[in-house]
Amino acid sequence: MKVVDGQRSAYRPPSTAPPPLRRGPVLVTAAFAALGGALIPAAAVPALWRIWQLYAMLFGAVAAVEIVAVVVVLGWPTRKTAHFGALSAFVALALWVLTRPLGLLARLDPWQPADTVVGFTDYVAAGLQVFALFGFLVVARRRARPRPSALRRVSAWIVLFPVLLLVIATGAAGVVAAGDGIRGTGASALLDGGTVEYCRPAGVPLAMDIRRPPGTGPAPVVLVLHGGGLLLGNRKPSGPGALLAGTRPDDLTARGFAVASIDYRLAPAARWPAPLDDARCAVRFLEANAATLAIDPARIAVQGTGAGGTLASLLALTPGTPVRAAAVVSAPADFTDLRGTDAVTRASVLLALGRAPATLRSASPLTYPAAGAPPFLVTGGGRKSAEFAGHLRQAGVPVTTSPDVAAFFAAVVR
Repeated sequence: MKVVDGQRSAYRPPSTAPPPLRRGPVLVTAAFAALGGALIPAAAVPALWRIWQLYAMLFGAVAAVEIVAVVVVLGWPTRKTAHFGALSAFVALALWVLTRPLGLLARLDPWQPADTVVGFTDYVAAGLQVFALFGFLVVARRRARPRPSALRRVSAWIVLFPVLLLVIATGAAGVVAAGDGIRGTGASALLDGGTVEYCRPAGVPLAMDIRRPPGTGPAPVVLVLHGGGLLLGNRKPSGPGALLAGTRPDDLTARGFAVASIDYRLAPAARWPAPLDDARCAVRFLEANAATLAIDPARIAVQGTGAGGTLASLLALTPGTPVRAAAVVSAPADFTDLRGTDAVTRASVLLALGRAPATLRSASPLTYPAAGAPPFLVTGGGRKSAEFAGHLRQAGVPVTTSPDVAAFFAAVVR
């Protein structure tokens, strides 16, 4: 307190608190991008915990810090808190770079549990982190200014609102996809229906759902491979994976067949031939555990839709395979010549298989010798499926084009 011209005036020291920033569209969009980028790995933490707790704790801690940063920057928007948000996004992005492109963490790929429905879910999370990082840095560089006019504020929101909606939708879709594996896939001894782990490539557990027909005794079994272009889908009959995988298989249990539906590793998280290796591992699992599962290892058939049909074809064309029949629906038969295909198809093939001619050839059933292959059902179209059917017939393989998959298996798998 000091006296000036006989009057008292209160002395107030200059404030050291950082000046507040506006909660404008850039800040809000960056915050939602950071939130989505944090919630995607957080949704996969329960599945990761069942594989290796150390990675689960690391991913959970990074996600928790970023969620706190989002709350802080929205509650107290200053340059300092914006820098905190940018730092948390940078750390999360660096973790992705270390684990995915560089692959420096040992033992297993910790992002694989997030990629069980969409093979590029982790790339979505990384993209959101990049958006959040640059958004927070842009906000942090701004200086506190007088409140802008209403017209300017409304114009900014109109311009960036579609971007905000896209960020929110992308983050929500990524969280749903990453969280699809929250429930466990622990081994089950139930013969009338259950989930078992059939393979663990590179430390990643893969699940198989088994449904048995009524009655007793060893039953023939159909291995079902879902569609989705090697990028999307899973084994489940409902949920986001089923929606992305396309048509579900016929119910074969009424015809006396056991049905084994599997997950396999998706691209680009897992490169070719990972999906085919997983399908082969599933066949070996059925053979090795036939007595426990009450199935007949001499009567194994395969069925697939879309890319799953391509995998089924490759399984049946493998020399010495125990597969007795293959039903392929709407399955591409050749990837070596994409002339005349649309841009989306070419992009999906590039993302799933890459450009290497040897890889494209190895994933194309049409390029394999067909002599000695089991009976095939080829239906529903698919790139060069008609040529593939002709290729099979020329080699003396019985081929039918009837859409009745159950009747086909009942006739040829005895």
